[in-house]
Amino acid sequence: MKRPALTGAALSRRSALAWALPLLASAAALPQPARAMAAQRRDSRPLLGTRVDMVAEGGSAVFLAEAMDSAFGEMARLSAMMSRYEPESALSRINQAAGRSAVAVPGELMAVLQTGLALHRRTEGWFDMTVGALKSWRFEPGQHGAVPSEAILSHERSLVDAAGLRLDPAAGRAHLLRPGMALDLGGVAKLPILAAGMRRLQDWGVANALINGGGDVLYRGRNQGRPWRVGLRDPRRPQQVLGVLDLQGQGVLAASGDYERYFIADGQRQHHILSPRSGRPSQGACGVSLWARDVDLVNGLGAAFMLGGHGYSREYLGRTPELQALLVYPDQTVWATSDMQRALRPWG
Repeated sequence: MKRPALTGAALSRRSALAWALPLLASAAALPQPARAMAAQRRDSRPLLGTRVDMVAEGGSAVFLAEAMDSAFGEMARLSAMMSRYEPESALSRINQAAGRSAVAVPGELMAVLQTGLALHRRTEGWFDMTVGALKSWRFEPGQHGAVPSEAILSHERSLVDAAGLRLDPAAGRAHLLRPGMALDLGGVAKLPILAAGMRRLQDWGVANALINGGGDVLYRGRNQGRPWRVGLRDPRRPQQVLGVLDLQGQGVLAASGDYERYFIADGQRQHHILSPRSGRPSQGACGVSLWARDVDLVNGLGAAFMLGGHGYSREYLGRTPELQALLVYPDQTVWATSDMQRALRPWG
């Protein structure tokens, strides 16, 4: 079927279905036909609040197992450091000391905090790590979802303020200035952690690998001589694969959406992408896929695009040609940059 002729423009749902929909749930590295080539190993482990899948190629099975164990171990170490759900994590210590004192932090965490503050400036404030103060929302499995009252949200919004995070990189210390402030690194830490796993594979000499962490995919090289094929899924039908990207070389494909952590209240979807301005879930795109060569180009921008709206997203992408995107909206329209449109392939 003929692909839509529009480039960098809004597409109807019907035309988009003919070729692809974006990566808006767990991305799937799709299997390739068996070939008599280098050994390949696959492994999956619970990590980062999701499932992390890893594929590595080259060398013996024992070598690959050791290299992948090393990569998983490094990612687990960093995840434990940066989780707000672990009471003893370095991040939790910052939150627990809010309004009282600065806290010594490891270098890896300091780098993520600096990235988060830079993103806040670059996204006109749409990305803000201090949304951790919006504690009355409950999206975790097993928790009863309820919309907080305006009085509660008003108080919590007053504690969302990136200017209230002070960093001293030379001393290795971080300080939240007001009691009740809290950091949530969910939008900025996962990709650097996955990238650390990929670097560990590189250190072992693994040239061909793919890591998928809950829809965020990092890849290097090729899949037994062919491109990696990554499935793109519909945010409202996440089990259905409607299109693929053929990926090779080095890059990252990151997904953000309202489809994993949410509940329905008063007939509306309440989800975990929370606005630092309103304290409420985003009302723009329901899913965003971002594709670039380097993690730094996409990190944190999925949430910022969902919050900032279509005009903001298009303006940002217009001045960042090395970043490709596909956005899906609740009214079922799809918008894509031209290179993303050209790269998408039908499934089959």
